[in-house]
Amino acid sequence: MAEKREEKQKNARQVALEVLLRCEGQGAWSDAALKDAVRQAGLSRQDSALCSRICYGVQQNKLLLDSWIAWLSTVAPEKLEPPLRVALWMGLYQIALLDRIPDSAAVNETVKLCRSCCRNPHSSKLANGILRSFCRRREELPQPESLSVAYSHPQWLVDCLGEALGAGGDLEGLLRANNAQPKTTIQTNTLRTTPEDLLSALESARVQARPHPWLPGCLELSSTGDLEGLDAFRRGDFFVQDAAARLAVLAAGPEPGMRVLDCCGAPGGKTFSTALLMGNEGRILSCDIHPGKVKLIRTGARRLGLNSVEPRLQNAKEFDPELERAFDLVIADVPCSGLGIIRKKPDIRYKDPAQLAGLPRVQRAILDNVSRYVKPGGGLLYATCTVLKRENEDVVTGFLGSHGDFAPEPFRLPEPIGQVEAGMLTLWPHIHGTDGFFMAKLRRRERSEDR
Repeated sequence: MAEKREEKQKNARQVALEVLLRCEGQGAWSDAALKDAVRQAGLSRQDSALCSRICYGVQQNKLLLDSWIAWLSTVAPEKLEPPLRVALWMGLYQIALLDRIPDSAAVNETVKLCRSCCRNPHSSKLANGILRSFCRRREELPQPESLSVAYSHPQWLVDCLGEALGAGGDLEGLLRANNAQPKTTIQTNTLRTTPEDLLSALESARVQARPHPWLPGCLELSSTGDLEGLDAFRRGDFFVQDAAARLAVLAAGPEPGMRVLDCCGAPGGKTFSTALLMGNEGRILSCDIHPGKVKLIRTGARRLGLNSVEPRLQNAKEFDPELERAFDLVIADVPCSGLGIIRKKPDIRYKDPAQLAGLPRVQRAILDNVSRYVKPGGGLLYATCTVLKRENEDVVTGFLGSHGDFAPEPFRLPEPIGQVEAGMLTLWPHIHGTDGFFMAKLRRRERSEDR
């Protein structure tokens, strides 16, 4: 009991330090580690927001923060003991890049962290000296030597994104957007409430909310803290879904009474959005390969009251003859590099690029397989949360080259996007204000022979 009581007394910075050390030392993903740590510590919504901002802010700026440490310290950043290095990242981030925290508070709190977590008794003195020197000399800061350092994107990633944008693309604008603090987009469960009533309920709970500027039924939230603790969430009045995913479902065009397969459905956002567009009429088979993720879909559907959703454990790469030509619409939001959601999962940028090389092969195998489940005349939506051509257009083009019974189909989205004649669209954070996302809408011909 005493141990639990002590854990609940941790403050936002202590929890942030623990999360970042887990990410650095154990390879934990910051979003999952942060969610668990905040709950275990029992942080208030305000402290939860500060903890999240520090964790994500440090992940977004590690290369830049290391360059500052190297400028101020005689010891290279990688030679520092891990708790000291992470604490310095946190202190420098708060001083230089986070508003509303006085320099003195950032320095003092960082020194306290070092005293409690560093083995070397001199670490707190070193941290104090580095941070105070930074405060005095910040006007002398050298300019970052590259876009990679300035925006803390490894050089391989800067090169990949530049290639994806093409000549004349605003690469720096994209990198800047990846480091911005995105608003959280939620979709109203129109089976239970209205956007207006939901907005009122959130404002009563002191959540900063406003209608999405161009996506009906959606709201944008700022400084949310733990949304799952809200009464409106527990009632099933909304679910979290980025505008890009909502747009993909709109492009797919589900209608009431359809039979739909969401073959890579977890955690369920597109499944739930599809069910709402169908008025909860029809049937949606929502699948995933991991039992825990299938449970997430089931729990979410129950909370939202969506009885049209049938969760199932299913491998999207393995053919199931019972599903052949059984669906009016198949949605394939396939596993990908995730390079379109860096602004929400900043540690994705530090992936080993060698691990991404085999993804197009997996994506194509899934697309080949699930296309067999589409009825003649039915629709197929291919989607990823990346912006790399090799995972997007190249996969779709290769598929169409060997599946003559499918063709791209134009679709229309809300303005400012409008009509998409090519049937394929890439969304960009710095242009559309959404996640980086790709969608391609395909249609199976009414009469054709399999090839």
